[in-house]
Amino acid sequence: MILGFGDNPLNGILPVSVGNLSTSLQYLYGYRCDLWGSIPKEIGNLSSLILLSLHGNQLTGSIPTSVVDLQKLQGLYLESNKISGSIPGTLCELRNLYELSLSGNLITGANPDCIGNITALRYLYIDANRLTSSIPASLWLQNDLLQLNLSSNFLSGSLLQEIGNLMVSTLIDLSVNRFSGSIPSTIGQLQSLINLSLAHNTLQGSIPESMGKLLSMERLNLSYNNLSGTIPKSFEALRYLTYFDVSFNDLSGEVPSGGPFKNFSSQSFMSNEELCGDPIYGLPPCHSTGPKRRNLKHRVVFALLGIIVLITIAMALAYAVGRYRRKNLV
Repeated sequence: MILGFGDNPLNGILPVSVGNLSTSLQYLYGYRCDLWGSIPKEIGNLSSLILLSLHGNQLTGSIPTSVVDLQKLQGLYLESNKISGSIPGTLCELRNLYELSLSGNLITGANPDCIGNITALRYLYIDANRLTSSIPASLWLQNDLLQLNLSSNFLSGSLLQEIGNLMVSTLIDLSVNRFSGSIPSTIGQLQSLINLSLAHNTLQGSIPESMGKLLSMERLNLSYNNLSGTIPKSFEALRYLTYFDVSFNDLSGEVPSGGPFKNFSSQSFMSNEELCGDPIYGLPPCHSTGPKRRNLKHRVVFALLGIIVLITIAMALAYAVGRYRRKNLV
């Protein structure tokens, strides 16, 4: 059974009586219809719900803990509202939950530690909220998670090596947070990854060489961090890469010029004072440090040393001759 009243200017509340609807109701669509007020706890009476979509309204209050009674729920869409409070741990008990979208709300607190228990979860969007603390370790155990977006929050801590468990993920967006530490080398195990953004954090260290193995990558954004070292030459193998941004870091050395790098502009590399490379990137040319230049440098040094030795000997001889003459004159 389906009930849909989305995209209608209802301009009202979701009444308590919603809990009196048929327990056979499976799909409830109430998106973008100017609903306000809180989600009534009676929503938990709709025990057969498979999908609940209330996104794009003005709903306030917190997510009712009664959602635990929606044991058949596969899709929960509450994005683009004004929902506050924390994410209830009861969500972790929805074993069939396939997609959870809470983006663009006022949700605070931490992600529940138990979120990794939702083994059916494939899509998790909690971006543009006010989440704090770190990412729960259980989330990195979601081996079948396809898309993860936690961007634009206040999350902190470091990225764990266990991120390499998300081997089927196609999108990971952790941008605009407060993550620190280095990028784990295990990120190179995410062979299905198409879109990765770690921008606007305080990540340090070098860009892992292993990221050159992400052959499906189309968009990679590492801008606005404190990354150092060089851009791995292995990135030339990322033939599907159409968007690349490492601007506003502390990178150095030569920018690769092969593969997808032929199509990037100076915007991808700006504000990395020690980078050099092709003029099309708006960078200074790299100075060769090859054997010929090193040999030339050595020859110049030896020549200067030879000249100094000769001058010293000449001055010593001149002094000795002068002294000999003065002695004979006496």
